[in-house]
Amino acid sequence: MRSVALKDRVPWGPKGPLGVLADPMTWRAAAYLLVSGVVGIGWFMVLSFAVPASLALAVVWVGVPLAMATVLMWRGGAMLERRVLRAAFGVRIADPYRRRPEGGVGAHIQWLVTDPATWKDLGYLLMLVPLGAVETVVSFGLWLTTAGLLLAPVMLQVSRAEGDAYLVEDEVAAWLCVPAGLVLLVLTAYLARAMGWLHGTLATVLLGAPEEERLRASRARGVDAAEAERRRIERDLHDGAQQRLLSVAVDLGRAQAKFDTDPETARDLIVQAHAGTKAAIAELRDLARGIHPAILSDRGLDAALSGLAARAPVRVDVTVELTERPPAAVESIAYFIVAEALANMAKHAVATEASVSVFRERAAVVVDVWDNGVGGALVTPGGGLAGLADRAATIDGVLVVHSPVGGPTIVRAELPCEW
Repeated sequence: MRSVALKDRVPWGPKGPLGVLADPMTWRAAAYLLVSGVVGIGWFMVLSFAVPASLALAVVWVGVPLAMATVLMWRGGAMLERRVLRAAFGVRIADPYRRRPEGGVGAHIQWLVTDPATWKDLGYLLMLVPLGAVETVVSFGLWLTTAGLLLAPVMLQVSRAEGDAYLVEDEVAAWLCVPAGLVLLVLTAYLARAMGWLHGTLATVLLGAPEEERLRASRARGVDAAEAERRRIERDLHDGAQQRLLSVAVDLGRAQAKFDTDPETARDLIVQAHAGTKAAIAELRDLARGIHPAILSDRGLDAALSGLAARAPVRVDVTVELTERPPAAVESIAYFIVAEALANMAKHAVATEASVSVFRERAAVVVDVWDNGVGGALVTPGGGLAGLADRAATIDGVLVVHSPVGGPTIVRAELPCEW
């Protein structure tokens, strides 16, 4: 299996005409674009009444709760829009709001008014008016024209049966409209995805957190992940190798005490201490392998990932297309992402095949792990996938999971080589 085939499975990756038409995201995007103008006009009408009314009544007490209700309303609309955009375009935008204060009404009002995300939400909903109008008009015109061309032979027969005139009066010309309609269908599908990408990009700017806040949050998660990893290593050392070495020290002390009076017992204690030492060395070796596998340092990602694939319960195709080795931190994070993804697949996915692809994309190393299992994987706080996302965040990397119910599951990580 080549990496190109794997990247074709990624919803945001390049697709051919058949892939675009078969991709459900194309049709979800088309449906959203057809109604985005109506949604924009609806929000404009609501806000054009609620905002002036709130400001006009602000001189009396009733205007304050009305204004706060209006703010909460458009924030709720923006939150809903983030969920809809994820379903329509696959754009994941986290709510960027500041932490809710613990104080009373005054503190909450200040929290609402001073949060920049509040006003960016308003700007997005107002932007839906011109942007949505263009999207809806263009989409409606193209889809209507496409349907007219594809159904030209049928419409010609219907018009003749009813005695009405039709734009195409010749059957040959009507049938020639069909291939033209197929071409326009593909072009319209591509245009729908392009408009969806543009809409999603604008929405990310207005509805998402600023880049500085995202980096600050990602680094904070990375620090938490590093601290959790340190505590895990400390716990493993305390519960494993440290206890064994303590037992070895006790056995050697007892053997030293009995060396002159009871040589046989001392010999048995030395043998027992020797076995305990070997067990402690094995535990330390396993712990070191969990921190950074030796094969990864010696032979690189290709060999290390091939070793993971060989231990998987199903066939895993591995493709590593890197002209030069990335930094050690990138290699380590990529290794553990693949290890965790394959472990989750073995436990939960009921998959029969999987593939791993690692390739360079501009200044980042991209890791794709695909399996044909049952899907439904979620990034939940405290879970393994969330831990991988936090690990990637230590170098400003991003991890995305696409796992619809019924499969397939795709785990993609983009790990920058410069940070």
